Amino acid sequence: MNETITAIPGLRFGVAENREARTGCAVLICERGATAAAAVRGGAPGTRELAALRPGNLVKKAHAVLLTGGSAFGLDAAGGVMAYLEERGVGFQAGSVRVPIVPAAALFDLGVGDSRVRPDAAMGRAACENASSAPVQTGLVGPGIGATVGKAPGMTPSNGGLGSALKRGPRGLLVGAVVAVNAVGNVVDPSTGGIVAGARDPETGELTPFELTGGFIERGGTGLNTTIGVVAANADLSQGETYRMASMAHDGLARTIRPAHTLYDGDTLFALALGGAEADANAAGTLAAEAIAEAVLAAVRPAS
Repeated sequence: MNETITAIPGLRFGVAENREARTGCAVLICERGATAAAAVRGGAPGTRELAALRPGNLVKKAHAVLLTGGSAFGLDAAGGVMAYLEERGVGFQAGSVRVPIVPAAALFDLGVGDSRVRPDAAMGRAACENASSAPVQTGLVGPGIGATVGKAPGMTPSNGGLGSALKRGPRGLLVGAVVAVNAVGNVVDPSTGGIVAGARDPETGELTPFELTGGFIERGGTGLNTTIGVVAANADLSQGETYRMASMAHDGLARTIRPAHTLYDGDTLFALALGGAEADANAAGTLAAEAIAEAVLAAVRPAS
């Protein structure tokens, strides 16, 4: 069975990457459009089209979401996604033109590989061409290829990655998540509290969140961070309810990444409601947090 976000009808997912340069991008496509919102909890986000998704504004739906490496440079890949969708007549009708709505978020992987290579429009298009409803491949793929976790001073961080998960609720409700994990903090298993990936003290094997961020801040901080992702539900939700799902989904990051949402992370989650099942924001948000937590673990376990 497909236990990833693409099990939700109407979604296709694809990645493109440069393995030698250790950077890449991923796109989640919903050509029919999905009610969309976004919630930012980190202090250093790199994003595109977030203002358009605020409840109360004209645009209510997105046609794809881009998750990319390359920091702010990588947001250029959204142009390739827009071109791909425009050629297929997909987008928001604006007079005689259809404008594809493609919100995007970037993580900082510059310096992990060749920092001169960043996702661009060609890579964004390639991700679209690779998109399918097949189960999402996890680990060091797409925007997760240059991701790392546990940036403690004097210690080598662990590999991060790309992960996905699916949760099932009552009355046919499906909530899925896909996330690229590239955090200052360690990834822990919330059921045990044990470190799954990240920095460890060579003697005790553990490192407290305070020790991790304290040392990070003392040396002035760096880039190389930010966890980005998408949650999606086959639920009939308003844009305000979809925003609540995105906001509640961040609980999944807090359960598995310690610490999360620091000044040096740009943690951003998008939410999509595709319609079909009866659900409220509480049910969808609760499952979204669980799906994000499972997706974070799925992202780092293949590498760790």
